[in-house]
Amino acid sequence: MREYQSGSADAAGNATFGPGLVFEGKLSFQGQVRFDGTFTGEITTDDLLIIGETAKVSADITCGSVVINGEVNGKIKARDSVELKGHARVKADIVTPSLVMDKGVVFDGYCNMMDKRDIVPLPTGEERRKSWQGGRGNKHQDRRPNREIVESQPADLSAQ
Repeated sequence: MREYQSGSADAAGNATFGPGLVFEGKLSFQGQVRFDGTFTGEITTDDLLIIGETAKVSADITCGSVVINGEVNGKIKARDSVELKGHARVKADIVTPSLVMDKGVVFDGYCNMMDKRDIVPLPTGEERRKSWQGGRGNKHQDRRPNREIVESQPADLSAQ
């Protein structure tokens, strides 16, 4: 977990976007950024993104790490980690090697935790639905050969 600082901006590339900011578009940056406003679009960084308690973000996020305290809808791909803190409300598909979730967080989505070297694009909604259906290709399916299903009745132990 990373330490983060607050402030408007400094030489290290740290910046804070306050609660009154409403932004739509593509945001790309270096250094640590804290976002407390409303954002719609796409966020890209190799560094730390902090979503504050008052933030409402609807975006596809690609980052090094993200700490979420507010509301996020979209997709999140983090090279290092995703932390859902406090009373975060996240409706997103997540790909990351490390996920930390506090008690009280609301999370609705798909999470794929992989080694950093193996991070792949997030599945589409249709691909995700297929993976949870019982057909071939379901990675949760029992792969033992020639498995037979045997129905059994409860044993009558009263005769003993």
